[in-house]
Amino acid sequence: MQLTLLDPDHPEQPFPPLHKALNDPNGLLAFGGCLSPQRIINAYRHGIFPWYNPGEPILWWSPNPRLVLFPDKLTVSRSLNKTLRKQLFEIRHDSAFEQVMAACAAPRREDGGTWITEEMQYAYRNLHKLGFAHSFEAWQNGKLVGGLYGIAIGQVFFGESMFHSKTDASKVVFVTMVRQLIAWGYQLIDCQVSSEHLLSLGAEEISREDFQARLKQLCSLRPLPQAWQK
Repeated sequence: MQLTLLDPDHPEQPFPPLHKALNDPNGLLAFGGCLSPQRIINAYRHGIFPWYNPGEPILWWSPNPRLVLFPDKLTVSRSLNKTLRKQLFEIRHDSAFEQVMAACAAPRREDGGTWITEEMQYAYRNLHKLGFAHSFEAWQNGKLVGGLYGIAIGQVFFGESMFHSKTDASKVVFVTMVRQLIAWGYQLIDCQVSSEHLLSLGAEEISREDFQARLKQLCSLRPLPQAWQK
């Protein structure tokens, strides 16, 4: 199957049908194009996200199955509950979006590289200014020690990446975020691809078709008015 080449000068260009995505690698759908706000938001609404390494063209993905978390199915272990009760971290949202992205982009010890390129950081900073991209952060003694960021459309939060420099900081951020999203009326959290860490927190795999159907409904609904207010 041949991948579709997207025109960078036409951000309104539709993506190809998702059944044309490759099985190997799982979910690769198209390449090229641009990271304009219009194209990125259109992609997320259809269950597609950009992911590529430095020096590569922009690659667009829609894996099957899709890892999601239904917020009311959040699973918190006994040990994590104990950590939460200790209140080791102050949790904020949207107070350090650029710092969170930069920390997520820092090379990890296990692979030494990053997929969050300068181009990606610039694009998501723009989305943050437009009110689509958001961060949750863990602070300790005035220092940022953990966080995550993603895209919010309708009643769906599309998680992108997280980091921590203190033990359990990212887990506490995640659990606190989910509980806050519930309070704001969100019904679905996209976790993209399977990981043991997210599965342990209650995430589950659903089919691409199921995911698309849920996006079609939920992206058109509004969260509660207090969402993202400080």
